[in-house]
Amino acid sequence: MNGKILIVEDEISIQKILEFELVQAGFHVDIAGDGQTGLELAKTNVYDVILLDVMLPKKDGFTVCRELRENKTETHIILLSARDGEFDRVLGLDTGADDYMTKPFSVKEVVSKVKAVIRRQNKTQSRTESTVLKTNVIEFKALKMDLDKFEVTTNDKLLDFTLKEFELLKYLIKHKGRAIHRNALLDDLWGITFYGETRVVDVHIFKLREKLKQYGIIIKTVRGIGYMLEEDNHEKN
Repeated sequence: MNGKILIVEDEISIQKILEFELVQAGFHVDIAGDGQTGLELAKTNVYDVILLDVMLPKKDGFTVCRELRENKTETHIILLSARDGEFDRVLGLDTGADDYMTKPFSVKEVVSKVKAVIRRQNKTQSRTESTVLKTNVIEFKALKMDLDKFEVTTNDKLLDFTLKEFELLKYLIKHKGRAIHRNALLDDLWGITFYGETRVVDVHIFKLREKLKQYGIIIKTVRGIGYMLEEDNHEKN
């Protein structure tokens, strides 16, 4: 499987085993031993996935992740941390990470997640290439989504969404008016089943809601199931 991975990790033993397993799986791997070096590599190279430790010298993983997102870097970021509290997980997702894995973790599981991300990216690219001659703009209320440019506009004003928020909004629009289970969102948007990790969906939904509410767009919570994008504004969440 082709793909380019950046490992930002200061523990040599973890560096080496992750590098070995990823190379065995067919990936090209770069390594950084501190946050500052990892940030510079991520800004100057194109990676498919970044494996980013939280506790790093020079610059911690949360800061690196936040600065990459502020720099419009859309690479899939998986945070690696020994800190397994809910606060740390939510903080990691709030900085823009796509996933959060706690140490000690299974290296095989890390590789499986990386493979799933690459497969999903390849499928997305294939779908995009197969519909080049078709319209790639979808609309919902005041929003226009350009699927080629990964841009969302309203009245010609460009809105600021991360790549994951863009994918989530597109999914909700495609299934508007239907209750979507959290696990379905995890499977379809994160590319692998994250048992017990539906908090990642909740955090991204919360952030998306905050950005959409001023435009009269409501993402309703369906108790015991998940979420639904309302087609009208008669009900309040």
